[in-house]
Amino acid sequence: MLEEDDIRHALSQIHGAQEAQDIVTAGRVQGVVIKSGNIGFSLEVGGLATETLETLKKQAEEAVAAIKGVLSVTCVMTAHKAAPAVEASKPAHKPASEPNREVPEVFDRIGAVIAVASGKGGVGKSTIAVNLALALQQAGKRVGLLDADIYGPSAPQLLNITERPDVTDEKKLIPIDRHGVATMSIGYMVPPEQAMIWRGPMVQGALIQMLNDVEWPELDILVLDMPPGTGDIQLTMAQRIPVAGALIISTPSSLALADVKRAIGMFEKVNIPVLGMVENMAYMQAPDGSKLFPFGEAGGEAMTAQTGLPCLASLALDPAIQAASETGTPATVADMAGYSGHAFAALADAVLTQLASKGSAQ
Repeated sequence: MLEEDDIRHALSQIHGAQEAQDIVTAGRVQGVVIKSGNIGFSLEVGGLATETLETLKKQAEEAVAAIKGVLSVTCVMTAHKAAPAVEASKPAHKPASEPNREVPEVFDRIGAVIAVASGKGGVGKSTIAVNLALALQQAGKRVGLLDADIYGPSAPQLLNITERPDVTDEKKLIPIDRHGVATMSIGYMVPPEQAMIWRGPMVQGALIQMLNDVEWPELDILVLDMPPGTGDIQLTMAQRIPVAGALIISTPSSLALADVKRAIGMFEKVNIPVLGMVENMAYMQAPDGSKLFPFGEAGGEAMTAQTGLPCLASLALDPAIQAASETGTPATVADMAGYSGHAFAALADAVLTQLASKGSAQ
């Protein structure tokens, strides 16, 4: 059994450039995670020379990889410590450095990226992202799904994935295939009960590593299941991921619509086009065939009227979708010939049409 002490002992042999203390003694090693021989940890690099960081990261990963029983190593660099004091001879104010806008090489193999987002949680965003990915695959596309919600990953539950990803000889994670879709989630690497108490830079680093350190196949479309809100993941996405368009999920309530406007405003500021909106839990089908509206009526029309964007689907509050989410067999698969299958197939078609109109069709 690997223990955290084993990891820290190996890392205690590594020193930061021009530092007398090793990285463990200096308090630079944080958040060690051990799961079935797969090791993850963060490396606090604040105050170190930028040109030495990649070498330090490589040394740390190689030191841990050399431990018997280790299958893979993931090191995320963070920088929360204050920078060294400015020398008196230097200007008091230094211009802020430009954010990293380097696009990961993986996007050479990916045709279009769709971000499924919401202004708030609890509106069914992850369920729609998973079923949309499957519907796109059923439409003949090569599809991947990246669960980008680091704090609350949903893919393991929605897809009934309990195993860890395999690792290539180059120490890259292999996406787990479900129903023909290549999937990846931070939830595959950590126990479901473990809280991800990470600061913003660590979250951003984890997202990029789930792109760079994963052996993604050639894809027509990568669906990003975004965390709710307008935080660090969204900022990283805008800076480094070539998103073809965003799909915004909401319930019909006026409170949810207010959050939709904020989400749309965020995407507009970072120049990511919004493909349209999806009204989720729009109605319930009563036994007599009539429709009940638990969250308000005509939400789709209100979305279009208030934002000028198309409502691509109004999805019912369907018990079959809830049951499918509980069992880990998505409704698009479990109910392919029923309401869910037809509804998500229509949504996939509408999304493809919007991509084509923006020149991103595959």
